[in-house]
This record gives sequence, structure tokens and C-alpha cells, in this order.
Amino acid sequence: MSTTDEFRKEVRAWLEANCPPSMRTPTPDGGLVFGGRKISFQSEDQRLWFERMRDKGWFAPDWPAAYGGGGLNAEQTAVLEAEMRRIHCRPPQINLGIWMLGPVVLEFGTEEQKQALLKPMTRGEIRWCQGFSEPNAGSDLASLKTSAVDQGDHFLVNGTKIWTSYGDKSDWMYALVRTDPTAPKHRGISLIVLDMQSPGITVTPIDLISGKSSFCQVFFDNVKVPKGQLIGPLNGGWTLAKALLQHERRAMSKFGEFSLPTHFDLMSLAERYLPQTTAPADIALRARAVAMSMEEHSYTLTVQRMGEEMRARQNVSGLMSIMKLVHSEQEKDKFEILLDLMGHRALGWEGDEFTDPELALCKAWLGSFAQTIAGGSSEVQLNVIAKRVLELPEGKESK
Repeated sequence: MSTTDEFRKEVRAWLEANCPPSMRTPTPDGGLVFGGRKISFQSEDQRLWFERMRDKGWFAPDWPAAYGGGGLNAEQTAVLEAEMRRIHCRPPQINLGIWMLGPVVLEFGTEEQKQALLKPMTRGEIRWCQGFSEPNAGSDLASLKTSAVDQGDHFLVNGTKIWTSYGDKSDWMYALVRTDPTAPKHRGISLIVLDMQSPGITVTPIDLISGKSSFCQVFFDNVKVPKGQLIGPLNGGWTLAKALLQHERRAMSKFGEFSLPTHFDLMSLAERYLPQTTAPADIALRARAVAMSMEEHSYTLTVQRMGEEMRARQNVSGLMSIMKLVHSEQEKDKFEILLDLMGHRALGWEGDEFTDPELALCKAWLGSFAQTIAGGSSEVQLNVIAKRVLELPEGKESK
């Protein structure tokens, strides 16, 4: 038996013994676990699954053990992910620190920063939010204006960030700030991390069309940030931002891989709601569902390939943009099919006449439109693909 086969056998046995059966089902609306200072669990099984994966080091399985990771190599990480998919494990925690900031700190951070920031991530002790977009700096992120003025031993931060997911519930933020207002816009930006409990920070939730309020606007009024919380070089934050956004797009593209918020089993819902008739309309709808299911499977296989290429240190920046674009548009199309399958059962918003999954699906359908904007809009992704992947010439304004 090969080493890989032996490891697969060990992983399969460990997951079978440690992942409770209730954690092998689609995640209900609001059923995700976010690490942090105020972590809460909806069930004892959820707590056990969190703690067992945490203690195993598998929140970040491919990170070095010295920083709280699992110390697995690329092949072993791929095996673990495949075995978790096989039995439909729920993610043990959602942590933007691990998905996005952590890889950047591993590459660009000092040893002191790695010890201080990475270990709490791998133990689920700190909940992170992202401070990138601003009211006038969304797709054109480099035009951001939130300032960080050098005050000797600290920066003084002023400005605002918007569309900050769960900013009202997060412990720390990683943020892009302007540290040199005289430099060209891409060259005067730095990446800092800051405690959301710092004096001068105000967070205001933003209502969404789905009825939820995960987005926030964050205001900074003379917020002091120690110099040691600068990640990478001063005024060199744009390079780090591009790296971080690649990891964000990969995280966004993985949403269909496990039982994450937008996950609904298309074919099982088709069997439940679609009559087994030979009516042309039913046959056509069933064909749409099958075609979408095949696209989802193809997408998942490509995500796995992308992960293997990343672990092999190949450049996948273009592929990440493609995958994020494909997945967000695919999810939107998928929900249109789901609504057609469910008929009037998809019209529920509240009330005992509808099941919880039906109500969750309706709200997730509305959320699917937001996914085409979050993490970089589809239009931005198309521009990135045209420029970086296809290497098309930039258009010129007509005279």
C-alpha cells in the first residue's frame, strides 16, 4: 500500500470517528460557525466538530505546525479535502483570516507577526473582517482614501470602509490604507491589521435585500494603530492586496465545494418537486437541472485542480478570476432553476406554511445576485481575464 493510500485510510477512519453524523448534512441558514472571541454553537455536535478539527490542526491543514497548522503536504491536503467532500462534512469554522490574510502573512509577515496572528486563526480565537472597499473605491480599489498618518510609534487612521462583511461581529480587521497621499495611487497604499475594539471605530450595519444584514460600514476617527501592525513594506500594500485578492477569489470559488451558505442539492430538489411526467415543460426543466448539475461537478473538479496547482506554487491568478466569475454566475443560474422547480413553494418569505429549507432557498436566491458583486464584480473579473489571461490590448477612448 502506498503512503498516500495509507494516509487516506487514516483520514477516512479519523473523519468517521470524529465528524458527527449531523455535521455531514447541508448547513442550514445561519448554521455556520465563525471563530472569534464571542464564538457560539447551535449544538453539542457543532462544538465537538469545531474542537476536534481545531485540535488536529486541520483548520489550516497545509500551514506549518509551528504556526498552528496541520503540517500536511500538498498531496495529503488534497486527500483530506477529498475525504471531507466524500462524506459531506460541514466546514468546522468560517475564518477569513485563514482564507485570505493568513497566506499573505505567511509570505510577507515578520516572524513576530506570524506567531502573533496565525496561531489565533488556527485555533478559531479571532474573527476577521476585510477593510478594502470604500464608498468611492469599489471596483477601482486603488483610489481608496482612508488615511494612515505616521505619528512616530503609531499610525493615526481616519476614513471609512464599506461592504464590510460581519464588521459588527469581528474582532480584528485587515485593511488597506493610504500612507503616502503624494505617490501614484497604487504606490501609496499599505496593509495594516487593527483591533476592532480600538477607540474611534464605529460600525453601522447595512440592510440587504434578503432581509439579513451581514454588510456594514466602518468609520475610523483618529484610530491609533501600532507600527508593528503594518504587514509588509510601507507603501507596498498594493502587491500584498493583489495576493490577498487572489486568495479571496479562491475562497469565493470554493463556496460550492462544501455545504456553505449557497449550497442546495439541485437533483434531490428536482426529484422532490418536479412531477415525473412526460409533459414537454417538465422534461425541459429536468434537462436544465441535469445540465446544471453536470456544470457544478465540472466546476468542483476544476477547483480541486486549481488547489493542486497552487500547492505546487504555480501561477493560478488568472484561473482564480475565471473560477470566481464562473461560480457566481453559475450560482445565480442555479437558483433560477431551483425556483422554477419549486413553483409556488419558492414564494415563501415567512410563516408555517413553508418549510425552513424553502424559506432559506428564497432568501439565498436573492443573495445569489450579491455574489456576482462580492469579491470583485463579474464585470471586473471579465476585465481581469481579458487583460491578464487572454492578454488582450487595453481599449482606447475614441477621439
